[in-house]
Amino acid sequence: MVTIRREGPDDAEAVARVHVHGWRSGYAGIMPEEVLARLNVAAWAQRRRDLGTAGPEHPFTTLLAEAGGRVVGFTSFGPYRNNQDRDDLDPAYGEVVSLFVEPARWGDGTAGTLLAAARAGLAERGWTEYRLWVLAANQRARRFCARAGLSPDGERATYPVPLAGGRTPVGLVELRYAGAVVG
Repeated sequence: MVTIRREGPDDAEAVARVHVHGWRSGYAGIMPEEVLARLNVAAWAQRRRDLGTAGPEHPFTTLLAEAGGRVVGFTSFGPYRNNQDRDDLDPAYGEVVSLFVEPARWGDGTAGTLLAAARAGLAERGWTEYRLWVLAANQRARRFCARAGLSPDGERATYPVPLAGGRTPVGLVELRYAGAVVG
């Protein structure tokens, strides 16, 4: 049984743990291994605290999926980010900025429950359409989007993955998916 609740100030570490586990498993073979190996839960948790993601004034809402008293997934949503810039928001569309689930829970409905909760949150804020970005090589996520009624809308972007030692970042192609908030 999964319950959904809003992120609180003390949840940064749990959210960061899910985020790092999701990246390491979901992006294995897509993202350079050196990038995945250096992911740091404590650093990602501190970044969440610094950004104030649990604060009521933050433009994005983060919802958590809990099972057995433990955070097993999360999603963040809000206004669409033009050029994926959190400082350039387009209030005409909603966006699911992130959705990650512990790999052990993939396929058990947790991700679908989180997406449904995000869509309900988007609808409460008045949006009828939403968008999200997916790495083109992430076939699992693309299948999930298709099952959720989302489809690529033709927009593409390149996600620059920084490498250590000042080397040129690796550019990974992302596809934008779009759909109706109420399906």
